[in-house]
Order: sequence, then C-alpha cells, then structure tokens
Amino acid sequence: MGVIRTDQWLLSDYKNPIQLCERLAGYFQASAEEVYDYLYLHGMYFPTDKGEKSLNTLLQKNPWKVVEAEYEILSELWGGPDIPIFLFPIDESVYRVQGEGKSGLAFHDKLFLFLSDAIPTSSLRALLTHEYNHVCRLIQYPKLEDEYILLDTIILEGMAEYAVLERFGTSYQANWLSFYTEMEVQEIWRDVVYPNKDVRKTAIKHQEVLFGTDAYPTMAGYCVGYYLVKKCVDANHLTSRDLLKLPTKTIVELATT
Repeated sequence: MGVIRTDQWLLSDYKNPIQLCERLAGYFQASAEEVYDYLYLHGMYFPTDKGEKSLNTLLQKNPWKVVEAEYEILSELWGGPDIPIFLFPIDESVYRVQGEGKSGLAFHDKLFLFLSDAIPTSSLRALLTHEYNHVCRLIQYPKLEDEYILLDTIILEGMAEYAVLERFGTSYQANWLSFYTEMEVQEIWRDVVYPNKDVRKTAIKHQEVLFGTDAYPTMAGYCVGYYLVKKCVDANHLTSRDLLKLPTKTIVELATT
C-alpha cells in the first residue's frame, strides 16, 4: 500500500470533497458524508478558490514523493505495518492562522496527513515520523484503542515526539515542549495528570487534560507524556523501537523509579 495517489483524486474532485471521500468510505465502513465530516474536524480542507491555488502549489512540491521515501525508512526502522497513507490539503482558515500548516490523524491501519502548500520538507518528515510512530504503537501494543486511558494516550504522544527527537533533533520538535521547565512539568504530572491518569478516552476530561483546555495547563498531557518517555529512555538506554511494545505502566515505572 504506502502512499495513495490522492493528488490524482484532487485533480478531479477537489471541489467536491464528498465525492472524493466516496473512495475512503470503505476504509471507515461509513458514508462519504460521515467520513468527510470526521476528517474535516481533524484538518481536512474545505474547497475555496484560494485553496485551489494553494493546491496547485502543493502539487508542484510533490509531498507524496517525500512521504513515500520517508515511509519506507520508518517501516524498516520500526518494523511497522504496511498501511495506506492519504495526503490532502489542510483547512487553511484554521491551521494557517494557528501557524501550523500541518496536521495528522493516525489509526492502526491507515494514516492521514493534512498539509499546507507552505510546509517545509523537514517539517513534513517530522510530521510523518510522529504520526507513523502512533501507527506502530497502536499495532504493536496489544490494547484496544477504545480501551485507552489518559496514561496510555500521553505515553503514545510522548513516544511519537521522542521519535522526532531521535531522528531529527530538537529543532524539529513541537513548540509545546518549550512551554514549561522540568520542575513545572513534574508539578503538572503530580497535581494534574496523575490524579486523572485512569480517565477513559471517551470522557471529556481526557481531552481537557491532554490538550490543557478548561482550567488545565496548556498541552498538559502532551508535555507530561514526553517528560515520562524521555526519562524512561535516558535512564534505561532505550530506543523508539524498544518502546513500541512496552506496556504503558512499565514505561511510567521505568521513568519514575
């Protein structure tokens, strides 16, 4: 499978994303409308005249070729699964304003990347590394995704961001890693995340703590997850591949003892 040539889909169906999503319905066992609504929530484009111009630039840059080459490297590096990867333009009305220009959505059996025409190749490679690491974790760690609790999710995110560090260094990592000092992250772990560590993925509080909405510190779960994974790796001389099959509780224990 690998990278699906969605550039060809976009050339014919950019202005009708519902029709485009007819090709994706079988991957979700859902209607094209339901698929588009779901993908749009995670960054997929809404057709506009400006967006069509951006699409032309994106097609010229050919991120499909970059992702295919990186995917081959990562699948060998981590012994990862052979999955379809779908690239689409991003909803620029939201993500360009936020300064991101990229978003990803990972499942155990497929992966979506949503990109602006301005994304540098280096950022694209880092994005794929983060998202494909999620895929490898979901497929190699024997726990159903709908059984995840907050502790599982923050470790999932921490592992993916550590994988970016391992491959590309600190300059390619997410900006939220600079939000807090190590002491502040320790306090967030103790006072915010740990008391909610068993909250299930289906609960509202799970997302609130993970992203730091409502009264919680910004990106609280992400920052703590990376902190714990980095502590585990440094103390035990592990690699990203070593982490993939380790139970969440084992990683936390190795990080905190």
